[in-house]
Amino acid sequence: MELPVISNSAPAAEGGGCSSSGCGTAPDALSHLPDHIRAKVQDHPCYSEEAHHYFARMHVAVAPACNIQCNYCNRKYDCSNESRPGVVSELLTPDQAIKKVLAVAAEIPQMTVLGIAGPGDPLANPGRTFETFEQLSARAPDIKLCVSTNGLSLPQYVDEIAKHNIDHVTITINCVDPEVGAKIYPWIYWENKRIFGIEGARILIEQQQKGLQMLTDRGILVKVNSVLIPGINDEHLKEVSKIVKAKGAFLHNVMPLIAEPEHGTYYGIMEQPEPTPEMLQELQDACAGDMAMMRHCRQCRADAVGLLGEDRGDEFTMDKIDVMDVDYEAAMVRRKVVHDEILEKLDAKRGKTPLSTVDRQIPQNSRPVLMAVAGKNGVVAEHFGHAKEFLIYEASPEGVRFLSHRKTELYCGGMDACGDGDVVDAGATESLLDRNIRVLEGCEVVLCSKIGYEPWAKLEAAGIAPNGEHAMEPIQEAVMAVYREIAASGKLLPAVDSKKVA
Repeated sequence: MELPVISNSAPAAEGGGCSSSGCGTAPDALSHLPDHIRAKVQDHPCYSEEAHHYFARMHVAVAPACNIQCNYCNRKYDCSNESRPGVVSELLTPDQAIKKVLAVAAEIPQMTVLGIAGPGDPLANPGRTFETFEQLSARAPDIKLCVSTNGLSLPQYVDEIAKHNIDHVTITINCVDPEVGAKIYPWIYWENKRIFGIEGARILIEQQQKGLQMLTDRGILVKVNSVLIPGINDEHLKEVSKIVKAKGAFLHNVMPLIAEPEHGTYYGIMEQPEPTPEMLQELQDACAGDMAMMRHCRQCRADAVGLLGEDRGDEFTMDKIDVMDVDYEAAMVRRKVVHDEILEKLDAKRGKTPLSTVDRQIPQNSRPVLMAVAGKNGVVAEHFGHAKEFLIYEASPEGVRFLSHRKTELYCGGMDACGDGDVVDAGATESLLDRNIRVLEGCEVVLCSKIGYEPWAKLEAAGIAPNGEHAMEPIQEAVMAVYREIAASGKLLPAVDSKKVA
């Protein structure tokens, strides 16, 4: 069975143009999908770029063991200060996980998806993983189920995945060449023994491809994650994308290597370079083709809670959950109301003239402009100094598309005094404010709800125009409005080399 894929090019609007989000998951890009598939995607924050502004997810850490070693991974089981895959604050039993899910779903009605993603590999912990899914299906049937895996044991458990109505599976596939794989995976644990190097990578790749085909044959949606590792698989990932698309993968998520030395990974210790934002975008664009690229991934912890880009896990530790009184039947009623309201809102947006429509007022040879947005819930909502990340959008004559996000550090201690008490690390030569501005390199505009005098001046000095005039407006509409203003000023012509950084 061949699954329909979300195209990176939505059906052309009158006059041509591209999807307003540019990543293939905008509402107009979903409209061509069969109803039963669209229903699986439209409220899933990982499968729809638009949905991630409105719907939340959570992961439960019930799977500590892993059956392979990755050079970019170092699992931690009691860590609260690192935001990356393989890290959790507390391991849970299946019973604890169910208790936590019910509490979170009652407290955060926008939560639609429960995933098991570690901190090891869920399918290397099949008993704990499937017991959790079985209980949750019975007690919270309104929650979508997801599992993430390296794929080594996947073929063995495809039937079990289908049995538990797990509609979304993520497979991390970093290569399809064993020689490349040997540089990423030192060993795998297969048939009760450790297998090293090229042979281990070959077995892993064969199992991943077999499992992917088995899932798509059953109509299960598959997202493929690939870690971009400069000098290792950067060029090779184009071939990976072609192969997984041919086997029916629904979505491809190329994400940057995290290799900070303090994380204790092999790549981090060996000072393996991380990809630049420019490198990431270029590869995502090269892999896009007819298959959607996920560009809004936050590389979540294995116990993440909340909207993508936020983590409310500290609110739901087991000691706090143990004293909560949860009436999930009542919560389900409230959750349905909230979900219906959001979907109705999204349906209404689909009825508007899409931003992808070519704007005849903007000369077609105008260059694109990158803009950073301090946004939340799909609107320009964050104070500049309070933003922990900025969403990067590209505006062009063809419309607005989402490119990526960039993490920054919170430096502002008060609404009226942002920047005045800027924190400087011991021995550092630049302030947090200066560091955050450097993160925004390549952007020409920053949209936010409010900004202090000091960051305003420093942004202007860096060639970035601050803009607080579109507070609480929808992000894409605000970005296009600013782009039109820039066009009217004559600053977009003539077109120049528009090599983008995202």
